[in-house]
Amino acid sequence: MTAPTHANANAHPNKPTTWIESTAVMVQDRERSKAWYRDQLGFDVLSDSDHWVTVGRKGRGGQIHLCQVSEAGKGATLEPGNTGILVYVRGELHPTYERLLRDGVKFSQGVTKMPWGTYCMVVDPDGNELILMEATE
Repeated sequence: MTAPTHANANAHPNKPTTWIESTAVMVQDRERSKAWYRDQLGFDVLSDSDHWVTVGRKGRGGQIHLCQVSEAGKGATLEPGNTGILVYVRGELHPTYERLLRDGVKFSQGVTKMPWGTYCMVVDPDGNELILMEATE
């Protein structure tokens, strides 16, 4: 896998130019999870090669690596709970929330409006929680 170049590679010559490309989420069944993230959340499958399966949005940066727990090494376990992964939803969040509910998707928190934004917490088939947040762009 070739690392993309960064527009500000020379901005700080004494510091490395870094960014986050992916984050791993532990799953029981990579194929089931790939289908869930694609079919329920609308992600694209960005990579699908043996162990390296990632989902995200083409051209939008960042991806989730669906790491099958049985391949993660001795002692690896599922890690259900808040992943801290923030997923933006274009437009109003409530219609997306309602559609996902009708489709049987689980939530740990319904749509909540705060001064800093509107969000909810969706739960994948392995108990990983992601924050769905209304995009302001």
